[in-house]
Amino acid sequence: MDLSIGELSRRAAVKVPTIRYYEQIGLMPETGRTEGKQRRYGRMAVARLAFIRHARELGFEVDAIRTLLSLQDNPDQSCARADEIAKARLVEVEKRISSLKALRKELRKMVEECACGRVGECRVIETLADRTHAHGKLAAS
Repeated sequence: MDLSIGELSRRAAVKVPTIRYYEQIGLMPETGRTEGKQRRYGRMAVARLAFIRHARELGFEVDAIRTLLSLQDNPDQSCARADEIAKARLVEVEKRISSLKALRKELRKMVEECACGRVGECRVIETLADRTHAHGKLAAS
């Protein structure tokens, strides 16, 4: 298979500038070029880009993806490192979920306490103006 960068982009559902960026940072290997200096890719590039795209969708950082790709490239080794990376990402996601639940609770309270009257008595405006409700972030600054 001899794909142009545009065709690779289409097949892997990854934008051309992103492919170039992944090459620059080493997630995608350097590829062959034609006499006209156009990049050419094989079918493995489609699979590798799909892997990277999926990992990014799951929120993995570039360094974690680089490690996961290295593990994928050497399939006879232990998957303990891959498990560690996934577990660390899960912890991050669970923290984010907890934070979002707290945010939802605060927003619901603001909306429920809103009297829909005048701005001078608006609970939404009052809560936003009250620095003590800022979950410690603004109050500590």
